[in-house]
Amino acid sequence: MVHRGGMHPAEPARRRGSPRGLIRALRDQGIQDDRVIGAFGAVARERFVPADAAERAYLDEPIGIPHGQVTTQPSLIARMVEALRLSGGERVLEVGTGLGYQTAILAALAGQVVSVERFGDLADWARANLDGAGIHGVTVVIGDGTLGVPEHAPYQAIVVAAASLEVPAPLAEQLADGGRLVHPVGPGGREVVTAFHKRSGRLVAEARLTGAYFVPLVGAHGTLEGDVDEQRTAQPPTPRVARCVTSRRWPTRWRVE
Repeated sequence: MVHRGGMHPAEPARRRGSPRGLIRALRDQGIQDDRVIGAFGAVARERFVPADAAERAYLDEPIGIPHGQVTTQPSLIARMVEALRLSGGERVLEVGTGLGYQTAILAALAGQVVSVERFGDLADWARANLDGAGIHGVTVVIGDGTLGVPEHAPYQAIVVAAASLEVPAPLAEQLADGGRLVHPVGPGGREVVTAFHKRSGRLVAEARLTGAYFVPLVGAHGTLEGDVDEQRTAQPPTPRVARCVTSRRWPTRWRVE
């Protein structure tokens, strides 16, 4: 799964946030959609992080979870979800469930969410978190995210929380015509999160949303598991923070720190 720009683990972890402070952080990072802001206000992030990280749940930073993964920085979730332009009735595919926080945000904005996670224990944990939070309209499955979940296709929106050099063909095929897909494009480590729109059966890049840091998308149409193991041995991933900046070419973009 997982972007996951955020604070370096060596930094002090005793800072505390608040739900109101997180909403301010989203607005400070350029999030404008009131429905998206409202979804973040409605979902309690402390329900979707490990117990020992609950005090940091409302900081705009990623939080480590098992298997060397980290949850996505909330403002980056917001940026990616905002680009889907959800109106309330869509069926959405999420690739990379993690502990279910982004899943819950999507469920607050769409009609149905299908989320695929390759680690069975994370999928079970996410289901328990979603049930405990009273989140409905979500199906969490265990599998290869690069294959999508064809039995529930087509999807009006797809969001991918890991990086690959191109959009896996099964995901493009399962996206409904007129639908939107948000995907980090790159090798894993320095990506451009890109919004695509499917028109007349073709996937067209619509906008470059942000530069960010994601782990590789593992699967038959992505990075092979053995290659990921080699990358981890050679250079373990370091969580990083992404900050909103401005430039002449891109009115809103992000810097990875």
